[in-house]
Amino acid sequence: MLKKHAVLLGIIISISLLVIATFFYPGGSQFDKNSIGYDWKNNFISNLFGEKSVNGLDNPSRFWAMGGMISLSISFALFFITFSEKIPAKGAAKVIKYFGAGGMLFTFLIVTPLHDTMITIASTMFLLSLFYITVFIFKSRLRVLKALCIICLLIFYGTLFLHGSGLYRMYLPILQKVTFAIAIITVLGLEYFTKKEDFQRV
Repeated sequence: MLKKHAVLLGIIISISLLVIATFFYPGGSQFDKNSIGYDWKNNFISNLFGEKSVNGLDNPSRFWAMGGMISLSISFALFFITFSEKIPAKGAAKVIKYFGAGGMLFTFLIVTPLHDTMITIASTMFLLSLFYITVFIFKSRLRVLKALCIICLLIFYGTLFLHGSGLYRMYLPILQKVTFAIAIITVLGLEYFTKKEDFQRV
């Protein structure tokens, strides 16, 4: 029972820890360095990971946030490993397994000062794995998941573009959270609504 729902339980723990972290964040955002507390509209998730908050105070939220990212990384890694077992093509299954699970190590390292570099590496590995998954989903009859995978890819690419270009930075904190949410929904959808038989004839 626990093994069957390990991905879901890990994600629930991750979200819980990250939400708790927001209550401990001292304050400061990209628009107001003197603001108090965590602003869901203007603060980035990464603000929770620093030793100091944007307003310069010690940041007790980082320990909760780091715990949340560890749990999320493990959950996603487990998903990629188990999902790869549903794919009949060995080469594609290995890409999904090793790039997906391996990318989660770099996802956790986002909490370090190497944040920007780790985002690039982790995002590339995640998107490559999700692209391979999407190819097989499109060869199946799973119509809802086809739409979900495409939406996830587009939002993810869009967020990375804004992050890299610096355009419309005022919307990036919100879009970052939307990307976070759609990635979780996509992973859970793929985890619970696919089975090995869906891909046997593709």
